[in-house]
Amino acid sequence: MPVDLKRAVVMAGAPSANASLFRRIRFSVGDPVALVEFEEGARSVLILRDIEMERASGRARVSSVHCPADFTPPEELSGDRETATAQAAAECLRRSGIDRVIGDRSLPLVFVEMIRRAGIEVEYDSDLGVLDRRQKTEEEIDWLRESQKVTEEAIGRACRMIANSVANSDGVLNFEGQVLTSERVRFATDQFFLENGFTNPSAIIAGGPIAADCHNHGAGELKTSSPVIVDIFPQSRSTRYWGDCTRTVVHGDIPDEVLRMHAAVATAKRAGIEATKAGVTGQSVHEATTGAIVSSGYSVGLPGDGEADTYCAMTHGTGHGIGLEVHEPPLLDFKGPELLAGDAVTIEPGLYCKAIGAVRLEDMVIVREGGCENLNTLPESLDWK
Repeated sequence: MPVDLKRAVVMAGAPSANASLFRRIRFSVGDPVALVEFEEGARSVLILRDIEMERASGRARVSSVHCPADFTPPEELSGDRETATAQAAAECLRRSGIDRVIGDRSLPLVFVEMIRRAGIEVEYDSDLGVLDRRQKTEEEIDWLRESQKVTEEAIGRACRMIANSVANSDGVLNFEGQVLTSERVRFATDQFFLENGFTNPSAIIAGGPIAADCHNHGAGELKTSSPVIVDIFPQSRSTRYWGDCTRTVVHGDIPDEVLRMHAAVATAKRAGIEATKAGVTGQSVHEATTGAIVSSGYSVGLPGDGEADTYCAMTHGTGHGIGLEVHEPPLLDFKGPELLAGDAVTIEPGLYCKAIGAVRLEDMVIVREGGCENLNTLPESLDWK
């Protein structure tokens, strides 16, 4: 007869860095912790440093809070903090008669090793900590909406700063009497987020040909009649949920080819948004976006060897999931999975040309049954005056 194994879920790491673990317990700390969820679902145990126990007892979404010393194994606890936490988790499981542990993709190897030394099997679940994070609650969607609203305000400020500059005789932009650089716009953006309770990784403020590398953050002087990518993705300090939005701005006269690129990207973004709904795949959304790009006369994919600098194409996927991390499942790309109601994803087509630079537009949407909800209200024009 088959043996009826007693199972538990284990997640571990530092909640300040492990988004799946943080979402489970809604408590942040920079040291290693272990979360044990027993199969019956009625009990969960959080193991962490003794000095954090009082704070965790009042805030963490768990049944009980313990320190490693509460589960000291026969061989005594290690002097290494993470190893000791792993030993305590294994001893907690052993005392509870657990035969098998289910772990997610982020479970540290030290925890796997200590659990196995206790004679307990470890099973990997690729969906654990992924599917639940993808299907956002309405509370989480409100947090994303709030982050995106602040992100849009920062985008507007940056684009207007560029659009309202003055070009000198060499075409270099000046703002309030000083040369306007990518670094200067980025600093102003950082300052805005600091004042509004957000952290901001280095924003992409990339003008001219260097923007043909889609993840080039930009550097140096900005010039008139040249497209500037403004891609900003801050994280709220209070909720930890991210915003992510991209617009493109051109100071002064807009070249005809940049106008044509922009029209194609805007059409592709609309096609991607219209294709996004629960039950379709990320691949089908990507195919809708790239189909619009090709229909507008442009290419898809990286340039081949010896390709002319005039080669203009969409060189990346359509978008990605977003939430407690700025990039998380699902991908809107080839082999992208079926979308679920509650997925938060970006739709961000772009065109890239070494001779010109780039145009990219990005919105954040929430996947719903029969369609999606766009969290963006910001205009997508190239002219920001």
